[in-house]
Amino acid sequence: MNDHEFLARRFEEHRSHLRAVAYRMLGSLSEADDAVQEAWLRLDRSDTSEVANLGGWLTTVVGRVCLDMLRSRSTRAEQSLEAPVRVPDPIISREDGLDPEQQALLADSVGLALLVVLETLSPAERLAFVLHDMFAVPFDEIAPMVDRTPAAARQLASRARRRVQGSAPTPDRDLSRQRAVVEAFQSATRGGDFEALLAILDPDVVLRADSGTLATGARASRVIRGAEAVAAQALSFQRFSQGGGMPALVNGAAGLVSAPAGKPMAVLGFTITDGKIVTIDILADTERLSHLDLTILED
Repeated sequence: MNDHEFLARRFEEHRSHLRAVAYRMLGSLSEADDAVQEAWLRLDRSDTSEVANLGGWLTTVVGRVCLDMLRSRSTRAEQSLEAPVRVPDPIISREDGLDPEQQALLADSVGLALLVVLETLSPAERLAFVLHDMFAVPFDEIAPMVDRTPAAARQLASRARRRVQGSAPTPDRDLSRQRAVVEAFQSATRGGDFEALLAILDPDVVLRADSGTLATGARASRVIRGAEAVAAQALSFQRFSQGGGMPALVNGAAGLVSAPAGKPMAVLGFTITDGKIVTIDILADTERLSHLDLTILED
């Protein structure tokens, strides 16, 4: 085995971890893969003979790459007047469980609702929160990445943590209970039963829908708040329900996938707390959905 092959093997040992970091940073599976690939390229052309902790070194590299990507995304959004709501890429799996790679990506129950909240953070806040709170990277290693002191980096993470704790609901962990609520949602929308919908929606439920980018460059996204408004909107899902939305795990939680003739049209992720739906996140961007691999749902 030559030095290049040895280095590649060592990198592969860390790939799953690096992809998990990048997914939390970017909320995009394709961009996460790009960030991990860039980390490999940087490793391949660097002298790491003095690096004692390769995993830590690679985590820092991926963090820097993702930070640059987030800053570039923010600049594009400002220039295009992009709407603030962006539903991240969902991780789709069969109802009977996650495969090992998906388990690595979702090890700390990274639901769509949490990722949506992370999208509202500044790039520096997101980096500090993700690396420290999710992966225990010390602030003295985060600080130079954001050109701040360790104390200032701690403040970034603290601000992000308050935002997350105040906005990201804590979901029920019982999957069977989640499935029962999602099935009730399907039944109510299929039957056009407004009262049944109200019964399973939290009074402060939030529905977020992302249909992609318009010709103007803005995102076609909507946010609807409150049980009555969301129930009224949900009745427009009647055709979706009648078309046989497939039950699936969406980021590890009970969800639905609409894919008539195998063509993805929408993914619905639900956050269910105390038996009530508190958030519904819908990705209906046909361009992004076309890149999802739904073969895992096939019998």
